[in-house]
Amino acid sequence: MTKKLTRLYLNPVFKPVNESRKRYVIMKGSAGSGKSVNVANCFVLKLSDPKFKGANLLCVRKIDESNRDSTFAELKKAIYTIFGSKWEECWTVTNSPLRLVCKITGNTVIFRGMKDDKQREKVKSITADEGKITWIWVEEATELTEEDFDILDDRLRGRLDNPNLFYQIVATFNPVSATHWLKSKFFDVPSPDVLAHTSTFKDNLFIDAQYRRRMERRKERDPEGYRVYALGEWGLLGGQYFNNWRESQHVIKPFKIPDGWIHFRMADWGSYHPYAVLWGAVDYDGKLYIYRELYGYGGKPNVGTKESSRQVAKKNVDAEASDKKLIQYGVLDNACWNKQDPGAPSIAEEMNNVLLNNGCMPFNPSVKSREQVGEEIRLRLEGYTDKDGKQIPALYIFSTCYHLIRTLPDITHDKNMPEKYDTNGEDHAVDALGYGCMSRPYKPERPRKPDAYELDGWREDRKDKITSVWGM
Repeated sequence: MTKKLTRLYLNPVFKPVNESRKRYVIMKGSAGSGKSVNVANCFVLKLSDPKFKGANLLCVRKIDESNRDSTFAELKKAIYTIFGSKWEECWTVTNSPLRLVCKITGNTVIFRGMKDDKQREKVKSITADEGKITWIWVEEATELTEEDFDILDDRLRGRLDNPNLFYQIVATFNPVSATHWLKSKFFDVPSPDVLAHTSTFKDNLFIDAQYRRRMERRKERDPEGYRVYALGEWGLLGGQYFNNWRESQHVIKPFKIPDGWIHFRMADWGSYHPYAVLWGAVDYDGKLYIYRELYGYGGKPNVGTKESSRQVAKKNVDAEASDKKLIQYGVLDNACWNKQDPGAPSIAEEMNNVLLNNGCMPFNPSVKSREQVGEEIRLRLEGYTDKDGKQIPALYIFSTCYHLIRTLPDITHDKNMPEKYDTNGEDHAVDALGYGCMSRPYKPERPRKPDAYELDGWREDRKDKITSVWGM
């Protein structure tokens, strides 16, 4: 680079983001996490580097003018920070129309909106003076529709003459709603083309202590707002039903389940909507571990694969190839025993025929009550408090069970009957889990009070001397 830059300290939490060449870098985070500042600094550094000559950045907000106080302001600040008093030798800043041009490389930054069809058409035809639009920064990405995003995505195409260049969309936003298309498109199902990143104000090394205290105060007054704007978690407009869910507590790395534990299968049927089959094991203390899942994901949230009951049953058989002799029973939504045609077998009968013919345990009808199902899951999520005051969950989920982990925290209260959870959402894996929990009701462990003998040490003193109170 021909100009000397000011030494810049970047927050290490964003290192994976700054080094990524994946097409989609999707950054959700809390207010004050520093994600937008980081993106601006990183883009200015790259656009100023001759190695990336021919690159151009398109900054997008839903409302075009919103760029002035967000992306444009952040990029200008980054230029001033990086180049100091010499910034005018390195960059041209135009306020009307908004535009930034690097004098070192000729790379430019263009600002646009997606408010209506007219603005969308302008984005489709936008060109740079030199090179191509290689990078797009979408700030407050939740404002855009999925169609808006796809239009932007289509802009990044064609051969790039500079081998150092790559196409990339960076999206930054607060995760205000778990039903948003950004979650299902980029966070729910892993993809080699996507880097999904989460940051919070706690990760920001440059934030002041007063702001940290302000965010912590919000925990008491606005718990839901705290989850979204302080912890960077997905928000739920209807209120989270399983509000004692903690991914850090309940999701664990897979391990070899001991053969001696009770193994069983639980399932919820679906064809147009997804089916969900989970495999669980109960340890000697009654804790439940969900170690495998089979989910009829049709490529979009709450869309099934339209497979037949026999096809799904055959997938059950294949999934149990290594442990079918350990499965002690199965439990399936009791509605699957209903017959639409008196002369034809029910869904449950079709599935059980396939399972039995392949040496697998059949399904039994579930006990079905939304209130009870929800309560059993809650009890297991809560677990018990040990003698040291530590919370010990009674439900653990292997990190490989993507769809259960994805959908369980998104379940909301039913709007008309808040004691039940809303069945209009993607509740299939949760239903399957609930049927399994109902088959093994959980009683929270209570710390046992020592009796009089233990308090005075009598048992400890005598246990190695006396076989029983009768001297036998």
